[in-house]
This record gives sequence, C-alpha cells and structure tokens, in this order.
Amino acid sequence: MVLKVFFPSCCSSADSGILIGRWISEQNSAVILAVVHFPFIPVQVKQYLGEVQRVTKVNVSVLGSWSNSKQEKEESLSEFLEDLGTIFCHEPWIQISKEGDSKFWSCSTLQKHLKDPQEEEIILVYYDQRKVMLSHLHPPLDTSGQRAEDASKLSAIFDTVARSQVLFMTDRYDEGPIKLTHWQSDGVEASIIVELLKQASVPACMLLTFLLSLLSGICRSRVLKLWPLSFLWSKLSTCEQLGHRLQHLQVISSNKKAQNQNQLMRKANIFVSLLIDVALGILLMSWLYRKNRIGHLADTLIPVADHVAEELQDLLQWLMGAPAGLKMNRALDQVLGRFFLYHIHLWISYIHLLSPFIEMILWYVGLSACLGLTVALCILSDIIALLTFHIYCFYVYGARLYCLKIYGLSSLWRLFRGKKWNVLRQRVDSCSYDLDQLFIGTLLFTILLFLLPTTALYYLVFTLLRLLVVIVQGLIHLLVDLIDSLPLYSLILRLCRSYRLAAGVKFRVLEQQDGKPLRLLMQINPLSYGGVIQTYRLPTYSCYPRDSWASLCKKLFLGELIYPWKHKGDKQN
Repeated sequence: MVLKVFFPSCCSSADSGILIGRWISEQNSAVILAVVHFPFIPVQVKQYLGEVQRVTKVNVSVLGSWSNSKQEKEESLSEFLEDLGTIFCHEPWIQISKEGDSKFWSCSTLQKHLKDPQEEEIILVYYDQRKVMLSHLHPPLDTSGQRAEDASKLSAIFDTVARSQVLFMTDRYDEGPIKLTHWQSDGVEASIIVELLKQASVPACMLLTFLLSLLSGICRSRVLKLWPLSFLWSKLSTCEQLGHRLQHLQVISSNKKAQNQNQLMRKANIFVSLLIDVALGILLMSWLYRKNRIGHLADTLIPVADHVAEELQDLLQWLMGAPAGLKMNRALDQVLGRFFLYHIHLWISYIHLLSPFIEMILWYVGLSACLGLTVALCILSDIIALLTFHIYCFYVYGARLYCLKIYGLSSLWRLFRGKKWNVLRQRVDSCSYDLDQLFIGTLLFTILLFLLPTTALYYLVFTLLRLLVVIVQGLIHLLVDLIDSLPLYSLILRLCRSYRLAAGVKFRVLEQQDGKPLRLLMQINPLSYGGVIQTYRLPTYSCYPRDSWASLCKKLFLGELIYPWKHKGDKQN
C-alpha cells in the first residue's frame, strides 16, 4: 500500500523530536500537526495529548520521530528515537530525517508487532499549515456533533488541522514541560492592541444595537404607515436606500456570532461597503462645499430647467403643425397641444417660485452625503424625478389616452366578429348583437381608428422622453447597486490573501528519486474573481422592474405604464 504523510513545511527546520498528529486509517495517511522537542517526559506528553483530544475531539497521538541531522551531535540519538516507538506504541512508527542542508529527506516506517512487515511506498506531502488552517476548505464545525468528513477526500486532512486549533495556542516560548513547533511557533498571532480593540468594541456594538433598534422601532411605527408618509417611503429611492443601509447596520452590529464562513464574509463585506460608501460621501461633501460649488450649481439649475421647458414648448409647437409631413386630426391636435402647453406654463411658474430656496435646499441636501455616496446618488435620482415630473405627467396622460383607444378598438373589433370578453371566465365567448349595437359600434370604431394616429404620435414622443429620464435614473441606480452589492472585502482578500478564498488544492512534484520518498507540495487554488463576486455578492433592492425585452415592447404597444419607482412586493431578498 501507499503511505501518505502530510508534513507541515513550518517544521522542516525544527529541532529533533517526536511527531504528533492524527492517523487516518481509511486513507492510510498520517497528518503531522507539530513536533515536540527534547527534552520531554513521555508521561507529560501523553497527558497533554489526552487533554487536546478531549477538547478538540481529534484522535491526536505520537506518530513517529523527527531527526534533524544538522542538530544532531550524538550517534545514539537515532537509536533513542527508534526506541520511542516502544513507549508510545503506534503502528506504523514513522521516522523522518533531514540530511543536513541537503534537499534529500529519508522517510521510513517500523512495524515491530508484525511478523512479516511489508515495505510500503511512501509519499511525503508538504503543506502550509497556516494556509490550510485559514482556507476554510474543511467541513464547517456544526453544533449537531456530526462529523462532516469524507474519508475518500482531502477534507479529512483540512478538518484535522482546523479542529486542532487548541494545539496551536502554545508556542515554543511558553514556560512549560513541552516545547512545540508548528505554524504559530514564533508566537501566537495576537497583540495587546487587537485584544483591547476587541474588548472595546463590545460596548460600542451594544450602544449601536440599541440605537438601531430604537430607529427601526420608529420606522415600523404606525405613524409612518399613514397614507402620505407610506406613499413617500415607497416612492422615494432615498428612503429605500436608507432602509437598506439600516438593515446592513443591524447585521454588522448584531451580537450573534457568525455560524459559518459565508455569514462571516457577508458581515465583513457589508462593513467594508459601508466604510467605503461613507468615505466617498464625505469626499463628495468636501468637494461640494469648497469654492462655493453649491451656489454655482443652484445658479445653473434654474436656466437648465427653463431651457428644457423651452425645448418642450418648441416640440409641442412642432406636433401641433404637420410633424414630418403627417396629416393629423387638427381639432384633437390643438386640444392636446394646448393642454400640454398649459402644463409647461404651470411648471415654469412652479420652478421660478422655488428659485429663491434652491440654494438652501441644495446646501442641506449636500449634508446628506455624510451618510454615504449611495444616499447622495439616490437623492440625485429623486431630484431628477421631481424636476422631470411634468414629463412624467405628459407620459401618463398620453399612455392612458392611447391605452383607452387600443382597448376600445380591440373590444369593438370583437363586436364585429360576434365575440365578447367574458369577465367571469376570463375568456372570449360568442355573442349575438342586434342592428343598433352593430351600427353604434361601427361609428365608434371609425372615430377611434381615425383619431388613433394623433394620439399615438403624442404617446410615442412622450414615451421616448420618459425612457430617456428612466435610463438616466437607471444608470444612477446601477451605480448604487454596484456599491451596495460588490463584495469589496472578498475582492481585497482575494488580491492580498488568496488562500483565504480557496476553491481546491493542487500538487507539485518537488523530488522524485529511486530509493527516496516521493515529495509533493500541496498548494491552495484560490477562487477566481468572477467566482468571488458570484459567491459573496450582497443582495440589493431593485428600483426598476426587471422585464424582458418582449414584455417591455408589449407594455409600450399596449400603453401600459413603465413605473419609475419600485413597487411594494418587488423587493428582492
């Protein structure tokens, strides 16, 4: 059989001693976890391993001996290492020795209790204990007590290293009877400052949790469920973004410990996303309040609104004539044109009425950037929606009028064919009509048919204007969704410490020589950047209905409204 020995690369320069680890009989493999140095007392080693086994539930034992010839000065040391096999009684007893500064290692096994010991082929696999410990390729530690272990896969090795964390809490500088070498031999990776920050974060998180629970209670109160406030909360994207960020703050300030790696990464991604969002918002706020940019923006806003209104007036004057040489119904054309021109006149008056307060409004709006860049972008989207509200009204009027004529024509067309729509059964049934009904239906069908081109032209023009505004708002919300959902912490971790986001392992041959064990190096395969985004992407809310092109074209043809805001029930968890 083939004996596989997984040896930590951090122990390659350790002093001579004994190897402790776990023996996996199903795979005929030995996972070396640490090296115990001389001098030691065997009884104390057994007691220490018993305590580790009781805490970690891992069958840790002495597997063999380790000899570093560079450190050896007595020839009797090798004989002493062989005799240790009779004290700790493990079959097979693994002997690994390093020949000075040479790259060649020797590895053999002793089986004293077998009458006819067979020579086994040995594969020596080096692994980075730190990367294996932090790669999270091992099964999760669940509370049910069941061992998520598959003996036919490498998960048993990763699981062994992960569950032996208590063993790595003792370094070689501790004053005790046992000196160990492992991945934290140079000192446990912790500092007084980090520990103090951890202790200080507990009351801060408790205070933040209390404030957030108070704020969420206010948001869930019945006062906000009244009609005006509930309407504004559901229509304004700023309120939706604030609610979304409130949920994020509740997640990262929760005292509940993360159960698995995905929950931990989600909290870290939310925290980094909030941090970068607020930092970008503060930068934007500092830029706006420098060199009186708020005043320049307010002075530019009114002329731009006037220019848009003038362009709309010119467009309506063009539609009231003979647009593109088309012959329109003059009476309906004049009525619709004057109706929309009156709305533009009202809108211009409304803008000029607000002009003295525009700078003050923008000054207070700029302060909201301290809540984050996404909140500022959502406010910009709401401002665009308010400034183009007259275009939205034109679109709604044209869509409703066009939709009324389309449904009227379809109903009258069924009347010609002797059909009617059964409301109860939701289907088309046969029906007999008398002469008067057919005559009136013919007159109405003719009137609606000849008035349809005029209505369709107004509907088409205002729909294109509405789509232009929706596209601008959609680009803003795409940027907001990108900041909200992008797993920034995972991407930074993939760039700096790729082994923390492992997708698998690969083996590289280090040495292959006759009479020597095959030496392999186990390396961690990281996730690709696309896999990181797909795995750890944060959920967001959708501000626009995600319709297909066929559904969108159907809505445009039938005159159904394309809503600019998210509706209740469209939220994506």
